[in-house]
Amino acid sequence: MPDPTPAQSLLIDQLAGLVELPGVRVRADAAREACTGLRFHEALRRRIPEASAESRVRGARASAALDGVEFPVELVRELMSGARKWPERLDPGLASLKGAISVTAESERVVSLIRAAPLQALARLHVTAAASVIKAEWLGRPRVGDENSDEFVDLGPAPSAAQVASRLAQLSELIVTAAVATSRIPAVVIASIVHAEIAAIRPFVHGNGLVARAAERALIQALGLDPTGVAVPEVGHGEQGGPAYLGSLAAYASGSAQGVGLWLTQSADALLAGVAEGIRICDAVRAGRLT
Repeated sequence: MPDPTPAQSLLIDQLAGLVELPGVRVRADAAREACTGLRFHEALRRRIPEASAESRVRGARASAALDGVEFPVELVRELMSGARKWPERLDPGLASLKGAISVTAESERVVSLIRAAPLQALARLHVTAAASVIKAEWLGRPRVGDENSDEFVDLGPAPSAAQVASRLAQLSELIVTAAVATSRIPAVVIASIVHAEIAAIRPFVHGNGLVARAAERALIQALGLDPTGVAVPEVGHGEQGGPAYLGSLAAYASGSAQGVGLWLTQSADALLAGVAEGIRICDAVRAGRLT
């Protein structure tokens, strides 16, 4: 691993300061230990693909629910596996679900890309998240001109399109720096900041929440925290309900140390809950209860 550049060293020091906010390191360590335990579950000796596929099913369902669209997990599983065909005409709810399913599936495919080419990975995630909802000309690219996003209104007005490019460049540098910083900065902290920054920046006209949660999932796997991809962080974020999720994101967007710390501890707890969901998946796989 190459030594960090001076600019990266400065960023690592800044991130290290966030880790020392009250409760963050303790919660991050607990999340790391839980992920380590999940990795050695007996079901993952031979059946990782089956367990990780079910994780994506439950992750997609939970991510859609955080956008206000709820469907039975059996339906999501059938649509994701191809056992059930999509209707020719999608109502808004099914269109949102299709985006959640597609982007959660794509998160596995960008694991090898997101650390080296973060903006390319985010573009790919956005194409899959929003293809069923917005015009093709908006897919896979940040907002430009007078384009706006009406998502995450609880976080305040979205940055102007003119600000998006510089904010994305900073986010890309943060992700690239994570490759040389995991000995000092817990992976859950990196993934959580990326999640919150995408929500705050709202780089795309639509689909920012789906992209943010898929990027977090991809980074948790890419940074080696959950290399099997069986944890379900989306379930953890939704466990306390959409208002709590939006409230902690709004606290982060406020920029206060207390607000940032609240989001980081909430995210670590969300991963803990996501690991618990992963264990339930593994238990079901081992018992042959998944179809």
